[in-house]
Amino acid sequence: MYGFTLPSSGPRPTLFGMSTTAKINLKVLRKKLEERRADLLKTSKSTSEDRAPVELDQAMQGRLSRMDALQQREMALAAQRRRDLELARIDSALKRFDSEVYGYCVSCDEEIAPGRLNADPSEPLCVECAASANR
Repeated sequence: MYGFTLPSSGPRPTLFGMSTTAKINLKVLRKKLEERRADLLKTSKSTSEDRAPVELDQAMQGRLSRMDALQQREMALAAQRRRDLELARIDSALKRFDSEVYGYCVSCDEEIAPGRLNADPSEPLCVECAASANR
């Protein structure tokens, strides 16, 4: 979903050695990402039956029961799509960790505010780029 590129003008300092690290604990943020990823995968696995196709046999269930089952399935599918998007954000953040570019905006390469990362460790954009993207 969100990609990142390194600037071509030589190596840039990583967040791991900058003053921002005093305000954020990178180990804690990585652990939060990994735990959230595990929770999402567990939830996806436990709700797989809710996303299964609905049987349309009228002898088995009435019309209202089928409508209710279809609605519940659609809600489960929508929840799974949201989980998939969050998993993609988390996986992208973990890749940025491994590449030692975590904490930099994927759009402008500026540092992401520590409070923003503490609130959502998978956040790929700084405040300015996120505001621009929402316009």
